[in-house]
Amino acid sequence: MPTHSETRKLPYTAQQMYDLVADVGTYPTFLPWCSAARIRKVTPHEDHEVMEADLVISFKVFRERFGSRVVLWPEAMKIDTEYLDGPFRYMKSNWAFRDVDGGCEVDFHVDFEFKNAVLQGIIGVVFNEAMQRIVRAFERRAAELYG
Repeated sequence: MPTHSETRKLPYTAQQMYDLVADVGTYPTFLPWCSAARIRKVTPHEDHEVMEADLVISFKVFRERFGSRVVLWPEAMKIDTEYLDGPFRYMKSNWAFRDVDGGCEVDFHVDFEFKNAVLQGIIGVVFNEAMQRIVRAFERRAAELYG
């Protein structure tokens, strides 16, 4: 069960980073291995929104679609994602953003397991590097948008 946690201080506001991560539809333009994104629906609630989205992940010969429920907490500056359907046994990720002197602090945590043992074995070898590439892709996108 690979897990990855990371905290980064970035020279942007918490709101800017929250908006960037919440904009799931743009992921294929900057995230490695993300070849498509589709927002199924967005349901507003009093203090949060629930988005159901599909992402298509392509890596070499591997191409899989997975669905997730993304809970957007704008006042708390948090984003929680849980797996709905696709190649995972389970998948959860959490983002938290807070303003600090000189920018913001971004906390990211992901935990997942593939249903397919072969895929799990392959990703296990490169998991931390892959997660770091994804986090860096968000940083580069922030620099393009806000830098």
